[in-house]
Amino acid sequence: MTGPLVVVGDALLDVDLVGTASRLTPDAPVPVVEDVETRERPGGAALAAVIAAGLTGRDVVLVAPMADDAGAARLRALLDGRVRLVAIPATGGTAVKQRVRVGDHSVVRLDSGAPAAMLDPLPEEAATVLRDAAAVLVADYGRGTTAAADVRAALAQAGGPIVWDPHPRGADPVPQTRLVTPNGAEAARVAAGVGVPVDGDGLAAVGARAEALIRHWGVGAVAVTLGARGALLSYGEGAPMVVPAVPVTGGDPCGAGDSFAAAAALALADGAVTGEAVAAAVAAASAFVGRGGASSWDRPRPGTPTAPALDVVADPDVDVLLAGVRAAGGTVVATGGCFDLLHPGHVATLRAARGLGDCLVVCINSDESVRRLKGPSRPLVTAPDRARVLEALEFVDAVVVFEEDTPAEVLDRIRPDVWAKGGDYAGADLPEAAVLRRWGGQAVVLPYLDGHSTTALVERSRV
Repeated sequence: MTGPLVVVGDALLDVDLVGTASRLTPDAPVPVVEDVETRERPGGAALAAVIAAGLTGRDVVLVAPMADDAGAARLRALLDGRVRLVAIPATGGTAVKQRVRVGDHSVVRLDSGAPAAMLDPLPEEAATVLRDAAAVLVADYGRGTTAAADVRAALAQAGGPIVWDPHPRGADPVPQTRLVTPNGAEAARVAAGVGVPVDGDGLAAVGARAEALIRHWGVGAVAVTLGARGALLSYGEGAPMVVPAVPVTGGDPCGAGDSFAAAAALALADGAVTGEAVAAAVAAASAFVGRGGASSWDRPRPGTPTAPALDVVADPDVDVLLAGVRAAGGTVVATGGCFDLLHPGHVATLRAARGLGDCLVVCINSDESVRRLKGPSRPLVTAPDRARVLEALEFVDAVVVFEEDTPAEVLDRIRPDVWAKGGDYAGADLPEAAVLRRWGGQAVVLPYLDGHSTTALVERSRV
């Protein structure tokens, strides 16, 4: 559908007070936070809308109560130019959540504002955008928006599928909802409240809770988000689908649920089935946390016009990976080839290359590039599938596909510290060495596991 993604819910103002701490106060065992920097960002449904806008070229409209106070004015300024705001006039003040943080760790959170907003009638403009929506994301933060009768009536007339991100103090999803996305604790709490107090956090227990929620709410599907474990999707009967998360080191999980729900709603807006939408949502949430979470809400995503885009198939955040390794003083290693049929020779070379540094980027020839090098019968495996197989190896951190006959151009973009090549090149000057010398990189040769090659495998299969 060509309509907008409409986000409905409670807009908050989030504030991070970030400083340093090197001592405790003399009167209590609490840190003294100094050199404090104030960082404001949209919160609640407003954060979900901003995240969605960063994931798509589709128009994003936020329908949310807005008070007439200083917090609302700051929130409007943060949203300006990012999403279209259709405000529901409200009283009760803007909810402000302040985190005091030392580096990447929260020390305390200070909340202000009334626990619930008093909404005026829903503007006709809001009802109109909901009818025209390609999809709707309900981001419930428990301040009363989802309980308002006119809001619920308008949601019942929404033009596209509804994704509902619930809150313990929020209203039940409307029956038209395609997908509800509680986290594990929320699912357990609601299931216990409807007489299904399932113990444990194993997949069987999570699946039983999801089935109970579908029966209770009368919705199409429930995807229980499980943090680093990914998500479990249930349709109420049959085997559930489990989508594992991509492992993420560090990062701020604040806003991961908003990122998950926003990505799922966008996928449904683009015509994906529910399972596809959940898989896309898990990947998006992992990438969001890896980029820094909510604190990086206004940073440009890798591949946007402000940064040179890499033709990445298996890992859309290779730029973030490289920046993180370099910021920590680590060594970036790259290697390359066609990798048409992965065999023990490839595995030995890749494992050895990863041992030379702190991350390994594998540069693979595109399908057209392989055809030019190997002939019209190759590749046997397409570039997306080759990339997925390589990225699944524990010693491969990212995969980049290049169109040229040599990796010179992609090397100039990722600028590895080490370029590792397997084969009988010892003593010879590798063709890529001249490119590496531009930034002080080093080309090296790794021992080759004799008797293994894709060409030999193909020839033997024809006998």
